[in-house]
Amino acid sequence: MNQRLQKLQAWMKENGIEVSFITSSENVFYLSGFFSNPHERLLALAVFQEEEPFLVCPGMEVHDVKSSGWNQEIIGYSDIDNPWELVHTSINKRLNRVQKVAIEKEHMNVERYEQLSVLFPGAVFVSAEEKLRKLRMIKDAKELKIIEEACALADYAIEVGCSEIKEGRTELEVLNAVEYALKQKGVTEMSFSTMVLTGANAASPHGNPGSTKIQKGDLVLFDLGVVVDRYCSDITRTVAFGDINDKQKEIYDTVLNGQLAAVAASKPGVSAAEVDLTARRIIADAGYGEYFPHRLGHGLGISVHEYPSMTETNQLVIEEGMVYTIEPGIYVPGVAGVRIEDDIYITADGAKVLTKFPKELQIIR
Repeated sequence: MNQRLQKLQAWMKENGIEVSFITSSENVFYLSGFFSNPHERLLALAVFQEEEPFLVCPGMEVHDVKSSGWNQEIIGYSDIDNPWELVHTSINKRLNRVQKVAIEKEHMNVERYEQLSVLFPGAVFVSAEEKLRKLRMIKDAKELKIIEEACALADYAIEVGCSEIKEGRTELEVLNAVEYALKQKGVTEMSFSTMVLTGANAASPHGNPGSTKIQKGDLVLFDLGVVVDRYCSDITRTVAFGDINDKQKEIYDTVLNGQLAAVAASKPGVSAAEVDLTARRIIADAGYGEYFPHRLGHGLGISVHEYPSMTETNQLVIEEGMVYTIEPGIYVPGVAGVRIEDDIYITADGAKVLTKFPKELQIIR
């Protein structure tokens, strides 16, 4: 039994939970080592206080489960089977009565909840999310090594993107060149849809790349991430194509100052709120507070957006082993959009920055 399952079982014993029924691909992977995107089919991991856990998956994936290293029971089912009947049989072999079940309430849909309600009549359903978030929040040495590799590839992607900036080239043309270069490195998946935004488009925090052409005097924003062994990176850099005006430069310098200060403030014992406010105060004092409309950052790992949310109201205390992003931005419609984002790892002494591409304003000629 791996240590992650043992920690979940200890929590179950403390809280009188007989069964944890885990259904998200990310948490099944975290606990079992097997990742699948089963689409509409059922994927689940059933964990008990003492009894052997089992993993239920489409029958076509049983071999992959075994190859992943999972050596506990596997319940494979065909497209004409009712997997819930198989689940019911396996649980009944282990337990006579179930009074409390932990599920991922934010992930489970109503239909599956109703199926479980039939399996466990009268049982109380509690949330497993908070415990799993806290487990995943602290990265071990193996996880950190993988994330560092993903970050190095993200740095490379920004380098490629900058080399592809030319007058008249469209956002999508640059984006395609970046992703093609990554595929040549063996990358098969991005953390999210890659963003390349130029000029006025960069003033939309979640803009969509398109046919807009890059022009001299534009700020060009890259936001991308790379998946390595199921772990994500996430980087944003904003660069200048040719000379930019004083207002654009002022906005860039303000974001950079806020970002650097938030990185420096990130250390064990400090709250997430204080880290966010460190950057937010600098941006507000420069007169751009209303143009910084989102949180400072987010946890990072198996999912690109993980716990915790780095907001000005989150009093969570930063701990050694956490990995999260720091990504302040200023978005002034019709003027400029700038965001600078790093992935950081919290050590006993403070933040170790995992994304290395330079943050000082890069001017592409």
